[in-house]
Amino acid sequence: MSMPALVFTVAMIAFPIIYTIWMSFQTYSSTGQVIGWGGDNYSRMVADDRFWNGIWVTIYLYVLSLVMQLVLGTGLALLLFRARRLPGIMRSLFISPFMMPPVVAGMMWLVILDPSLGAANWILTSLGLPPSSWLASPAIVVPVLAMIDTWQWTPYVALIVLGGLQSLPPSVYEAAEIDGAPRHKVFWRITLPLLLPTLVTAMVLRSVDLLRFFDLIYITTQGGPSDRSMTLNIYGFRIGFEFFQLGYASALMITLSIMVLGAVIALNRLRAAVEW
Repeated sequence: MSMPALVFTVAMIAFPIIYTIWMSFQTYSSTGQVIGWGGDNYSRMVADDRFWNGIWVTIYLYVLSLVMQLVLGTGLALLLFRARRLPGIMRSLFISPFMMPPVVAGMMWLVILDPSLGAANWILTSLGLPPSSWLASPAIVVPVLAMIDTWQWTPYVALIVLGGLQSLPPSVYEAAEIDGAPRHKVFWRITLPLLLPTLVTAMVLRSVDLLRFFDLIYITTQGGPSDRSMTLNIYGFRIGFEFFQLGYASALMITLSIMVLGAVIALNRLRAAVEW
């Protein structure tokens, strides 16, 4: 009974990958006819400035979002860990953003950050500060997207870190308390080193999503303005479904998949190195 299920599962995973790789070596006309075969798509990719821009935006957004979420998620986890008497409704409010569909979150922030009617600019002008273009500004669009994603997924990271905190041996803290160690030294020399495997696990789980960032960007900016938020995923989607260059889009997605796989392998090796 288990062998057919295994074969079916492997086929469902392997077929799309193999088919995409096969398509990446073909050149299609606008009508969907194959007009060429070979590595032309990959040669074009190397010479494509928008491809390299997509790589840069993907990495920039990934690093910025991941750092913010790890720092804020750890802080929120420490807060929840120490505030054990916090009412259940408050804990639910803290973790509610990541349960919201990304499309809903994107639409909500699109309204909040609207340059004319949004609440964000109203707050700025109320404080005597100049309004901002937010998602329409090439200079800050990526940090704004990272901020929105951080707002949504920091609670998810916090739950992972909170589980790690609850598994730490209390005897270590009892010894530190007897020695009179200050709280900040306890955090840097005991808590943080012991939490490293948990933090790397959170990094792995978030890396898979952040490197293929799509929903939020497509809802809010669609890669604009001036391609400043055009990640490799968004670029591949537009090439494939707006310009119908299926072979080139497949090559872009294979490259993105290799990036995700490489990041996951590297982080898994890091997790194995820091396990205690």
